[in-house]
Amino acid sequence: MKSILLTITVICTSLLARAQQKQPVYLDLSQPIERRVENALSLMTTEEKVSLCYAQSKFSSKGVPRLGIPEVWTDDGPHGIREEVLWDEWGGAGWTNDSCTAFPALTCLAASFNPKLSLLYGQSIGEEARYRNKTVLLGPGVNIYRTPLNGRNFEYMGEDPYLSSRMVIPYIQGVQSNGVAACVKHFALNNQEEWRGHINVDLSDRALNEIYLPAFKAAVQEAKAWSIMGSYNQFRGQHCCHNDLLLNKILKKDWAFDGVVISDWGGVHNTDEAVNNGLDLEMGTYTDGLTTKGKFPYSSYYLANPFLKGIKEGKYDITLLDDKARRILRLIFRTTMSQNRPFGRFVSPEHSEAARKIAQEGIVLLKNENKFFPVPSGKFKKIAVIGENADRSLVIGGGSSSLKVAYEKSPLDGLIAKYGKDHITYSLGYASGPALYGREEPSKLNADSLINAAVEVAKQADIVFFIGGLNKNHFQDCEGGDRKSFSLPFGQDKLIDALFKANKNTAVVLLSGNAVSMPWINKVPAIMQGWYLGSEAGNALADVISGEVNPSGKLPFSFPKKLEDNAAHFYGKISYPGDSINQFYKEDILVGYRWFDTKKISPQFSFGYGLSYTSFDLGPLSSDKKLYSKSDTVRISFTVKNTGAKYGAEVVQLYVHDPVCTVTRPVKELKAFEKVFLKPGETKTVEVRLKVADLAFYDETKKNWNVEAGDFILQLGNSSSHISQKLKITVR
Repeated sequence: MKSILLTITVICTSLLARAQQKQPVYLDLSQPIERRVENALSLMTTEEKVSLCYAQSKFSSKGVPRLGIPEVWTDDGPHGIREEVLWDEWGGAGWTNDSCTAFPALTCLAASFNPKLSLLYGQSIGEEARYRNKTVLLGPGVNIYRTPLNGRNFEYMGEDPYLSSRMVIPYIQGVQSNGVAACVKHFALNNQEEWRGHINVDLSDRALNEIYLPAFKAAVQEAKAWSIMGSYNQFRGQHCCHNDLLLNKILKKDWAFDGVVISDWGGVHNTDEAVNNGLDLEMGTYTDGLTTKGKFPYSSYYLANPFLKGIKEGKYDITLLDDKARRILRLIFRTTMSQNRPFGRFVSPEHSEAARKIAQEGIVLLKNENKFFPVPSGKFKKIAVIGENADRSLVIGGGSSSLKVAYEKSPLDGLIAKYGKDHITYSLGYASGPALYGREEPSKLNADSLINAAVEVAKQADIVFFIGGLNKNHFQDCEGGDRKSFSLPFGQDKLIDALFKANKNTAVVLLSGNAVSMPWINKVPAIMQGWYLGSEAGNALADVISGEVNPSGKLPFSFPKKLEDNAAHFYGKISYPGDSINQFYKEDILVGYRWFDTKKISPQFSFGYGLSYTSFDLGPLSSDKKLYSKSDTVRISFTVKNTGAKYGAEVVQLYVHDPVCTVTRPVKELKAFEKVFLKPGETKTVEVRLKVADLAFYDETKKNWNVEAGDFILQLGNSSSHISQKLKITVR
């Protein structure tokens, strides 16, 4: 009996021991994120840590199934959630439930000058990303508008670092409130598509810090972005996806960034630099961004087996691996494994309303002689709508921002809905080819025949709306190639001249992400800048044209009269596009209106410019005191009055001029703005706050920011070229 009991005891003990050995390892999910990260890290093998650091498919990277740590799923883009693609190919997967809402391009958002709309934008697109179970939204983009030829300017927020900084913060906060990481791109100096994969950019430390880094810094330090994307180009001899100065010294050390640095697709070139110079997650290697160069296993990526081999051989410090894994785990715990993550929603009526509102507020009225606009319903019996962009989809093409949408209201759709089908006659007028990535294909239609047909339609009309501009074809507003010309493409200048001769009552509506030349500007009575407006493009445009919505957008970048007036082009090819190897930003800090104002060159339309259907008056500036120390905050107040007959909004802009300084400074720099909505006759008192520290320039001799004592002139206006109030303050 005793022997039987002993045998049973031994068997039970053995079974218990085996059961204990096979017990799964559980993460402690009850602790704060940093403790959870360290707990997970302590349970992982070296192989599992390395596996976090590189892609497993076109848009995803591995988790740790043994520990219940999920994969990371990324998705383009900043204007809408891209369709699902095949695991290891760029082609669409053919799903029937992945058609998104297209929101206006970020140039339109920037033109609204309304941070509240930026928050709404981020919340809305974040909800769509969350509904589709995305971990990381690959956007927003905040590269500075340096040249009107840059193919990706439509994805960015203009030429001014302060405007970009104020608009990017709420966008990021809105996205991340849904438990989806914003991935701010492209860090840094990705200001052109020509030779983007290798061009080596050089510029002064001052220009780097004053112009090209502030929006990224605000995204990291104020918005607390959870991820950031490196750029394709080189900076001072190192590719930006593994650039020691940008990633280790500035981003992670100086700015204390605790998120994940993700490579752009195909932006990694070297294991040693990828390991040592700040990259955390490698995506899309062996591609040029959108096309695959060959068949390679993901395990051959620079941060895959070569990294693991180097760790095991002692070539790379294990602390570098732990830092990368720790950051990726932190991202996962902030998103997919967050206990408070909402569910999201997709293509909802609320998202449509948000898209329409953003589009309405971003539309800019550039010219309006004899009050051509608005055109209320019923005023004209015969309305001619001319131009391909009136009926062309502008949500597809453009590269990685191309979208598969649930619906798209074209300008023609919107105008028919507003004025009635019986009152609208449409003619194509001009034609482009299909939106193809990496190549252009011209239209097979005869250009002269299209013009002749459009002219006949215009002759029979009471009023003509020409709706043209650029599109998202290659060499237009498109990733992978810059524009070849500052002019409108596809013969539009010739068409506009012909339409005006046929009917003097012709307005031009431009849909584009870039400035264009306007040789016909003195002929046409009205011009409207409409951007790429997304799913609700037609409704929003018709709302503004008809006067149901008063235009309140302002230009987020200057329109030069000719290309040579732009600072980047003034200095010749070494400044833009470079010599195919190196490029020098010779205009230094004088980008956009800083250049036009300082060099006294008159732009076609200035930064911050935009008309309204009503009028406004800005009252005198006053401050809480006249003498400030360098640690003070300046409180500035003024009044804004609607002196017209329509409800509307004015964007008041506060610029600062430093008249005496030891370094060259621009004539003015934007330091505050406020969008003020007013009823007819209404007056509001507005107060803005300005830190004296914000008056600083980057002092290259001190490697730090410097506010020199002396007088500063505060300038209030409604564009960079129209200042109506000034006030002098003094800094001790």
